Amino acid sequence: MRSRRRGLVARYLVTGGAGFIGSHLVDALVGRGHSVIVLDDLSTGRHDNLAGHAGNPDFEFVLGSILNEALVDDVVRRADVVLHMAAAVGVNLIVERPLESLATNIRGSEIVLEKCHKYGRKVLVASTSEIYGKNTSDALRETDDRILGSPLKTRWSYSEAKAIEEVLAHAYWKQKGLPTVIVRLFNTVGPRQVGHYGMVIPRLVRQALRGKPMTVYGIGEQTRCFCHVSDVVEALLGLVDATEAEGQVFNVGSREEISILGLAERVRSLTGSSSEIVLVPYDEAYESGFEDMQRRRPDTSKINALLGWQPTRDLDDIITSVVVELKFRGDT
Repeated sequence: MRSRRRGLVARYLVTGGAGFIGSHLVDALVGRGHSVIVLDDLSTGRHDNLAGHAGNPDFEFVLGSILNEALVDDVVRRADVVLHMAAAVGVNLIVERPLESLATNIRGSEIVLEKCHKYGRKVLVASTSEIYGKNTSDALRETDDRILGSPLKTRWSYSEAKAIEEVLAHAYWKQKGLPTVIVRLFNTVGPRQVGHYGMVIPRLVRQALRGKPMTVYGIGEQTRCFCHVSDVVEALLGLVDATEAEGQVFNVGSREEISILGLAERVRSLTGSSSEIVLVPYDEAYESGFEDMQRRRPDTSKINALLGWQPTRDLDDIITSVVVELKFRGDT
């Protein structure tokens, strides 16, 4: 296996590196003096997210899909470490394009892991809090049970696909000795995130700034915890550097819990908007029979014990960062 001592320059491959979280990872890696290859098909990512790296000899953008085996083989071979962020994400996308989403999240991840094993590359796999399904425990631990609805409900296909991805990553570590780290992300938010794929804070902020009705799905009592992307990036880079994290799974997110109705009210207050908050039935927002998770709050004691990591930015700061970016881009 190619060695990489902490602190030395390394070449990182970031799949999905033109996306929301991936592009922030790229910024951090380049800022630390590392070389970065980005593989992205731009299905949800954007070139604009990486515009600041144009012309940088330590940055390379490769247009393509993680379903392209030959292409994945080439970029993994040329990297030292792989940060696998590419995925079909967002409730809207999963509901609207279930077959493409399943292919990306299962077969695409299988290809990435196969190539990482072939070349002996350490890989961090970005998973999701969706793994826990309808488990409404006070603080979800990495070992807690999954509680899911019927497999015939499209809503749960993303959770199933990411669970298979986790099983594959863990099996490659356990059976073949591949250094893998699995990270379950809980509602990451910040600049560059878009609301089109079901991301609630940018959607509510945009509606508030435009004076449009602010749409809350269901009755708004479902609760979530939101973590700023800058804090998440610090967690991801800390975990991929930690030998002790290999073969393990970690929750990454905030523990500051709020209902979605309360979130809409907070956004309205911080933007000074007079927008009306409107409740939209799930059947109208997504599809007939749609099921939501009523609560998602992580236990982050495991990553805190290993790295001393915890979020540094609260919810008001997170919302304000999104407001500032949308105003700066004129996307209001």
